[in-house]
Amino acid sequence: MKLFRKLLGQKLFHTVMRATFYGQFVAGADQASIRPQIENMRSFGVKSILDYSVEEDISTEEAEQAEMRSCSTPGEQEQELTVQKDPMARYHAHREFADRRVKVQSARTYFYMNEAQCEKNMETFLKSIEAVSGSTQCTGLAAIKMTALGRPQLLMQLSEVIMRTRRYLAELAGSERATDVISQDVSVEQIQSRLKETSGPGVEQWLKGLTYDQDGLIHLFSWSGLIDTKTLMSDLFRVPNLTTGRMEPLITSLTKDEEEMFKNMMRRLHTIFSYARECDVRVMVDAEQTYFQPAISRLTMELMRKYNREKAIVFNTYQCYLKEAYHNLSVDLDQADRQHFYFGAKLVRGAYMEQERYRAASLGYEDPINPTFEATSEMYERCLLETLRRIQHYKKYGQPRKLAIMVASHNEDTVRFTVQKMDELDIKREDKVVCFGQLLGMCDHVSFPLGQAGYSVYKYVPYGPIDEVLPYLSRRAQENKGILTKVAKERKMLRSELLRRLVSGQLFYKPVGNYTPV
Repeated sequence: MKLFRKLLGQKLFHTVMRATFYGQFVAGADQASIRPQIENMRSFGVKSILDYSVEEDISTEEAEQAEMRSCSTPGEQEQELTVQKDPMARYHAHREFADRRVKVQSARTYFYMNEAQCEKNMETFLKSIEAVSGSTQCTGLAAIKMTALGRPQLLMQLSEVIMRTRRYLAELAGSERATDVISQDVSVEQIQSRLKETSGPGVEQWLKGLTYDQDGLIHLFSWSGLIDTKTLMSDLFRVPNLTTGRMEPLITSLTKDEEEMFKNMMRRLHTIFSYARECDVRVMVDAEQTYFQPAISRLTMELMRKYNREKAIVFNTYQCYLKEAYHNLSVDLDQADRQHFYFGAKLVRGAYMEQERYRAASLGYEDPINPTFEATSEMYERCLLETLRRIQHYKKYGQPRKLAIMVASHNEDTVRFTVQKMDELDIKREDKVVCFGQLLGMCDHVSFPLGQAGYSVYKYVPYGPIDEVLPYLSRRAQENKGILTKVAKERKMLRSELLRRLVSGQLFYKPVGNYTPV
């Protein structure tokens, strides 16, 4: 693309791109130019998720410098630890993996430059929400990435805290496996009994801060104080030493500036979700690498608890190629049920498989990815069936919209499985609790029949100026190079339609739809 831009000149290059690659995968340059594409899809029952797809086109060296700079405290020496030396090394930055684009094709990557850049990213997300609100004529959808809104080091530190908390809980409960509070089913009385002999200054106050309900404990910490920026991270994540009773931190001491950066991140998230609720737009928080994901999921769940009081506005994303996908989804579903808020989930297979496997092998921790494609498909169907069964349960007891899911997949078997299970469990299309999602320009032979059959189906609609979306288009090219070897059916359908148009003299035929989506 860069070569052709030099050879053809700007104007001719833009003309060729609009007629080919850009025209296939991007709807237009701005909110005004994408309206015809959105209206055309709506006429066939397909709705839109708008995505402003401008990306920074920086070199690998620049990416490494930005990542390592943002993941270290001033004056701190860079340490390359393996898991053998420190089990928490997987939640630290490593120069070898500092360019998070390596071995990743289908996911956008944001690098932290400064707080001003994060503010700019927030404004971009707000504009997308505004565009969705003004163009979809229904409860629209938008997507964000949490790493675009703050310093990534904070998410890694928070992920490390969550894993240390699980280990502490396992020790507290006498379990061999680190896990979540809810899945452990630990009572407050058990904790008080365990700490009875080790009471020290601060322990009583810590016990008062536990989050629990009539069924037992939910969290060891009051996360609501953290997301509302009333509590400092370094003050919150402290636990009693089980031997001495002294309060000890689970997180590395944060500077005043780092605490302020975390508050800024939370302020940006609150701004986005407050505006989304006001505009009646649902926002999906994208999943990212496993060293960020514990923090991203935890914060997303607390934001759900705050903003999903009347309907599902905040959606969390579950990558089903992960071995722990079903466990994580079940725990989050249980929390939503126990704390009485609406739950939104997007199910995907995942975007970071090669990178995750390479990183796990290099640092010496267990590969978090399912061993085979079949195992991932089985995990996807297991997670999907769990959500559908809970939807059926809520519907039976008069709460039909307590849970909403997006099946984000280009896999025909997965879509077919979903439709079949919806029929079996009496989940109607008009219930509007299950929707499907595919990328613009891909898998149209699945999206459009679903839309015309009355299912709620969305296309991710990228938009942005041609020159500024070249990084996005290059990723689509790389992704499709692999996909095109597998879509024999789609290629056959395209050849058949091209032949039909040639024979009938309808080479520039444009179908017109008259379907109004539910």
